Amino acid sequence: MKITIDNKAADWYINELQLEEGDTVQFFVRYGGCSNVQKGFSLGVVKQNPEEIGSSVESKGITFFVENRDLWYFDQHDLHVDLDEDAEEPVFQYH
Repeated sequence: MKITIDNKAADWYINELQLEEGDTVQFFVRYGGCSNVQKGFSLGVVKQNPEEIGSSVESKGITFFVENRDLWYFDQHDLHVDLDEDAEEPVFQYH
């Protein structure tokens, strides 16, 4: 499982979460919501230090990651994070 994040999406997270270089942001599985890969689950986002990284990417000095225990959620898909400029919020795409 590979993570990619668009520069505009990274900027959005930096501004919204008041991130500084060296910070880490976790994408985690939460019960509820909707997704295209796991019915009844969705992704949450939190500024947090990793325990056991399953996949990560660095963008603009920030490490975005998924814990090893949450890799099942992606069902062998990669995660791409873009910014929906009309809605002014990140969107998750699974490839």
